[in-house]
Amino acid sequence: MTMFRTRTRGGHDQGPAPEALRLVKVTRTYGTAENAVTALDGVTLSLARSTFTAVMGPSGSGKSTLLQCAAGLERPDSGIVWVDGAELTGGTEAELTRFRRGRVGFVFQQYNLLDTLTVAQNTVLPLKLAGRRVDRRRVTEILTAVGLGDRLGHRPAQLSGGQRQRVAIARALVTEPRVIFADEPTGALDTRSARQVLLLLQEAVRVHGRTVVMVTHDPVAASYADSVVFLADGRPVGRMDAPTPDAVAERLAHLGDDVTAGV
Repeated sequence: MTMFRTRTRGGHDQGPAPEALRLVKVTRTYGTAENAVTALDGVTLSLARSTFTAVMGPSGSGKSTLLQCAAGLERPDSGIVWVDGAELTGGTEAELTRFRRGRVGFVFQQYNLLDTLTVAQNTVLPLKLAGRRVDRRRVTEILTAVGLGDRLGHRPAQLSGGQRQRVAIARALVTEPRVIFADEPTGALDTRSARQVLLLLQEAVRVHGRTVVMVTHDPVAASYADSVVFLADGRPVGRMDAPTPDAVAERLAHLGDDVTAGV
């Protein structure tokens, strides 16, 4: 079985798929028998290209597991995941790794930078790992765009938390991914730095046509997204377009009511 079945004719790349992400009845359980915990319970979800979506819910609702399965970092127990029109089902870990390096970018709360490498070296690392050519001018353009054009030779220890996260965003952008997955990208940042990071993610969507899927617990961070998907007990329980911090906080406070009502 071929791992990545793209929805195109003749096996040719017809450009980006209309959906950036699609999950169909995705289930993920940890543990066995009486100790089993269902993190995702038959999740079906579809996100259009060039959108910014926040995923929210209480602790243990399945947010990070959803992101891990959607990004191909974990395999679901059942169900189907499509990213950029390609089905992430079957195949080998090597094939999955190649797919992630080509079409997916990642930004995490812990910046995951290598202390011994410079800003520029950390940024190009995904290209090096994928065996792709490094366009130094393009790398400089990206780092300048995220406000680090004068920090190319610095190492992570010489940067603030906000600057380190901007390096992580530059690293996610350098491969020109179709989808960027961000897991609590502002969780360790002060308010000003968090705003700069969120504006960069907005720009990735609105200017460069990327799709961003961001897990967050912060209603203010979620308000930068185009829409919010709410999870509870491993299932989607609602969606909000054009979110505001107050509306998101209010909805989070009543997620238990949604679950009881079977929304």
